[in-house]
Amino acid sequence: MPPSRTHQLLDMMPQTLSRFLTSLSITGVVVGMAFFCFSLTPSLLPRIPTIQGALSGVSFVCGYGLGFLIVSILTFLEIPLIKGAWKVRLGFAALSVASVMSILTLNRMSVWQNSIRTLMEMELVDSAYPFQVLGVAIVSATVLLLVVRGLRRLSLRVSGWVNKFLPQRLSLGMGALCVALVVGALVDGLVVRNILIAMDEAFAEMDMVFDDGVDVPAEFSDAEMLIDWDDIGRNGKRFLTNGPDREDIEQLTGRPAQQPVRVYAGFNTGADFEERAALAVSDLERAGGFERSVLIIATPTGTGWLDPAAIQPVAYLHQGDLSIVSMQYSYLPSWLTLLIDPDRPKAAARALFLAVYNHWTTLPEDTRPQIYLFGLSLGALGSENSTDLIELISDPIDGAVWVGPPFASSTWASVTKNREAGSPQWRPRYRDGSVIRFMTQDGFDPGGFAEWERIRVTYLQHPSDPMTFFSTGMAFRKPAWLGKDRGRDISPHFRWVPIVSFLQVGFDIPMATTVSQGYGHNFVASEYIDAWISVTRPQDWSETDTENLKKAFENFTVSPL
Repeated sequence: MPPSRTHQLLDMMPQTLSRFLTSLSITGVVVGMAFFCFSLTPSLLPRIPTIQGALSGVSFVCGYGLGFLIVSILTFLEIPLIKGAWKVRLGFAALSVASVMSILTLNRMSVWQNSIRTLMEMELVDSAYPFQVLGVAIVSATVLLLVVRGLRRLSLRVSGWVNKFLPQRLSLGMGALCVALVVGALVDGLVVRNILIAMDEAFAEMDMVFDDGVDVPAEFSDAEMLIDWDDIGRNGKRFLTNGPDREDIEQLTGRPAQQPVRVYAGFNTGADFEERAALAVSDLERAGGFERSVLIIATPTGTGWLDPAAIQPVAYLHQGDLSIVSMQYSYLPSWLTLLIDPDRPKAAARALFLAVYNHWTTLPEDTRPQIYLFGLSLGALGSENSTDLIELISDPIDGAVWVGPPFASSTWASVTKNREAGSPQWRPRYRDGSVIRFMTQDGFDPGGFAEWERIRVTYLQHPSDPMTFFSTGMAFRKPAWLGKDRGRDISPHFRWVPIVSFLQVGFDIPMATTVSQGYGHNFVASEYIDAWISVTRPQDWSETDTENLKKAFENFTVSPL
């Protein structure tokens, strides 16, 4: 570009910026700045500057849109508005107050962020944090405003054409509707779909990559083995190779042990869920899985991951006398799978449960294993939908451990809604606790429960987990978990604000596993151990054994893939 042309563009920038700013709705800017200030307050999780800045930018645009909409509705209804000198004075006063509040909240936000980081034992933010957030917020808000403004102009053009045939007020609505439908279809059909296809392909490639130097388990050399090692993804292979063997269990417990049985059907094992499940059950039977005392049907997360902190300790609890069977249904992370295809984990878990359960019911009751369900995150959503109480009346299973259930989990939502009066939503009491109990990182309700019934279900959840406690309803209704009696890992500075709190917790979801172990969507071995003990009730197991097992897994940390 010639130097003269560059200078011309630079000279025009102040004028362009001035026209852009003066064209903004004063009411919209004031409401937007209020939303911006509220977005700086803490929610469930701490945020890095880019995420907080993007959230604040989106919040400003939502507030701006709300303010602009209010003025537009009043104008549409021909309700008199303040004009002239008073409009200028009130606008200047409102902008001044909003500016002062923005400065004060930016100055305060480090304290708010650090209140969560202190609770979660994370590194505190530094003095540059507010400036980084402000920079990202300005950029994101400007881009979004320009996009929205472009869509509005397009809508007005369409309305002008429609106005030739329809009244003006009706044409305005028709123009906006037409643009919304066309843009929505284009975004969904071209942008979102192509992005999801690209992400699915990328995660599929990652899933088939496994660390070098790992020996293929001996059982996969068996000609009768139906599941091919090469059809199992990365997380499935880690599940099969990283668990404790008989020697490990005997060394820790000092008692004779058996070799645990583990079976995993990969995403490429069969053409559909039913075929994969049938192959998994066949290999489980061949390996002697139905001859063990405990059988666990484990539904993995979206990426096929089974948390070793959950799966490995339970083998010690039962001296290796157990079998675990699982099946992959997706490549994508749980939060993404939940958004685009929440029925997939349900269908997969249902197929595997029916295949295992139908074979299990044919076995003699006095020799067949106790059967339990397990699921973490999206796995919990799928696992709790794999069966129902009516189906199990004649021949019930023994229980379930469901960890970090997503907000879309229907059974969890129903039980939580019908909790005992006075019990908090983040650790509810369901009836007398004889069938379903809830625990957090601080354990069960100290009030105690009635004796367990035949079926025993434990939900493990963290009050600070957005994957569990997000809801669309919180956009306009304060959630029960945000009252005075809140979990200890929720900041005391977290206050509900309509729309803004909904955005905050929504932005928290993808960050749910980025916090310290034992908070958010990260669960530690000691929590899993307590949950497993409560449900499976291992024989010849003492409190000393529990302490030793927890100590062995004290520094055991893993990251989901």
